[in-house]
Amino acid sequence: MQTTSLLVRKRIATLFFLFTLSIFLLGGRVFWIQFVRGAELSAQAEQNRMRDEPVASKRGIIYDRNGNELAISVSADSVCAYPAEVVASQRHEEIARKLATLLDMDQEKLLTTLTKRTSFVWIKRQIKPEQAQKIREMDLPGIRLTEESHRQYPNGVFCSHVLGISGVDNTGLEGIDHYYDELVGGTKGRIVVEKDAANRPIPEATHKYISPVDGANLILTIDETIQYIAERELDKVFKERQAKAAAVIVMDPKTGEIMAMASRPTFDPNNFGKSPAANRRNFAINDAYEPGSTMKIVTAAMAMEEKVVNDQSRFFCPGYIKVGKETIGCADRKAHGSQTFAEIVENSCNVGFVQVGLDIGLEKYFRYINAFGFGKLTGVDLPGESEGILVPEKSAKQIDLATMAMGQANAVTPIQLTAAVAAVANDGKLMKPHVMKKVIDNKGNVVKENDPVTVKQVISKNTAQQLCSILEGEVVNGTGKNAYIEGYRVGGKTGTAQKVGADGRYMKSEYVASFVGFAPAVDPRLVCLVVVDAPKGYPYYGGWVAAPVFKNIMQDALHYLEVPMYKSEENDKTIEKAENVLVPDVVNLPLAEAISALNSRGLKAKVSGDGNIVWQQTPKPKTKVQKNAQVILSLSPFEKGDKDGEVTIPDLQGKSMREVAKILSDLGLHLIPEGYGLAYEQSPVAGKVVSRGSSIKVKFQPVGE
Repeated sequence: MQTTSLLVRKRIATLFFLFTLSIFLLGGRVFWIQFVRGAELSAQAEQNRMRDEPVASKRGIIYDRNGNELAISVSADSVCAYPAEVVASQRHEEIARKLATLLDMDQEKLLTTLTKRTSFVWIKRQIKPEQAQKIREMDLPGIRLTEESHRQYPNGVFCSHVLGISGVDNTGLEGIDHYYDELVGGTKGRIVVEKDAANRPIPEATHKYISPVDGANLILTIDETIQYIAERELDKVFKERQAKAAAVIVMDPKTGEIMAMASRPTFDPNNFGKSPAANRRNFAINDAYEPGSTMKIVTAAMAMEEKVVNDQSRFFCPGYIKVGKETIGCADRKAHGSQTFAEIVENSCNVGFVQVGLDIGLEKYFRYINAFGFGKLTGVDLPGESEGILVPEKSAKQIDLATMAMGQANAVTPIQLTAAVAAVANDGKLMKPHVMKKVIDNKGNVVKENDPVTVKQVISKNTAQQLCSILEGEVVNGTGKNAYIEGYRVGGKTGTAQKVGADGRYMKSEYVASFVGFAPAVDPRLVCLVVVDAPKGYPYYGGWVAAPVFKNIMQDALHYLEVPMYKSEENDKTIEKAENVLVPDVVNLPLAEAISALNSRGLKAKVSGDGNIVWQQTPKPKTKVQKNAQVILSLSPFEKGDKDGEVTIPDLQGKSMREVAKILSDLGLHLIPEGYGLAYEQSPVAGKVVSRGSSIKVKFQPVGE
């Protein structure tokens, strides 16, 4: 009996132990599920019963400054799937086959996507309207179409480097679309619906609609018309000269607003994948190059501000100058002889600028190039801006100073140089360049506005105005003659820089041709920079390649903006404030053209002699005289109808072979040319009277900076 009782107690104890152990195990399991994995399992349960459908927001519209649409957003259908519904229908293989055929996708990969253990997957984004219609007609379980916003650029390649590109996720990837992505992109919305395991809506369950917030609209500083003019002319020179790259920037010097910006090669942002990725580089801000003689504007500005030079300063150029062990020469070692400071600018004399740079000194030179914004970002509101490359100040030597003063050694970006020259045109005030003018919401309210920002007063107003006058002389009498615009006073500077090869040495076969300038020369309205990388053919100089592009852009832009021509009443009042004007070179011009050129400068013409061609003028070209001063024009006595008369030989120096041939032909003389380029020597000399039919020997040499 005792044995039985003991056995019963043991069994009860064992059962109690097992029961207690079970309670502990169950409690532990409950604790594990409820507390350790509670949040995870709750989320999974919610995922199984919740259907979350995205609602796309629309990117804001991008306008030019006048309200013309440059980038818009349109609706496009995208295909998505709810794998739980697809699997529950038992038709997942059929669905995969039909969609793969219609959407041109891999069936096996699509089947894997449709059977994922997730609540939502994208199948294909932004499909064609006809594909979307067929999917609606199929009515496949678990397959939905959702409306998304798709970026379109109505003008194709137009302004592509400024606008940039946008991806399928409604995200800006490059350009202004990327820089202001948070403002333009908006916020996506959602539709949340709670369903049971059989995919049936649960009565009185969660139904949420989170509305999307459309992106704000951007109004750019770009002017569609000026942008068109700039791209038209850039395309011409890029194709005709088969250049590697090219860029144009047009800016308002008073505000820093970019009116036009274009780079070549280019791409279509609607189909950017069809162009090489390199085509999307914005040469105007992404790349640095040695500016060549255009940098002499900055050297001249600091020399004048520091009183290193003045009206009485003279320089002698024998064609070369030694700095330490190195020898620096002017183009083709051409000797310019004795010159004023204004003349070394007009002649783009390397020797003269080396002398000026050495007089300035390293410490002051670096102080000014930093003040002008070189070697750092300008802050323009576009992605990918480069800082450029400066010679390290601590290791710079005299030879570095000499080469920097004439535009070599340092590498700058087009936007940096444009901003620096704009400072000269803006009475010495450096402005921050910008592309976005204002941001407005869908109700037309201004959300953000870019006011002009003055970075620094880099030179005095007096220095800036004097330099503008000198740069006007560069266009009238110097290497920038091809930038002259009849009816407007134009200032600027040519530039031709050798490119540095992969071995770190200057290449003999590739150059960067450029021209930077402004107009009108008094109270400038626009600044324009043209850069052409590695133009093919001869001549490759900035005065021959880039200056004509500048002229065509500025001429049309000034007319479009209705900027008064020099002879207008308003411009006359402005010009009357200036003390002097430069006498243009009208020798060898027909009488009508010579009078027009003088009148456009506010000067009067007095004609002396008979004929139609000007062979001499008083005062001489480059002379500064007061407005309304008189210029005496001496005409050649030869007339085409006079078969037996005598003619006076004009001064042909500086003219192209074509111009010389035309002038001599009109005078009844024969040309015997030697060499090529521009005329630099003639026999008989100018002013000598010869019989009609005589031969004139003219020597030509390549034109240099």
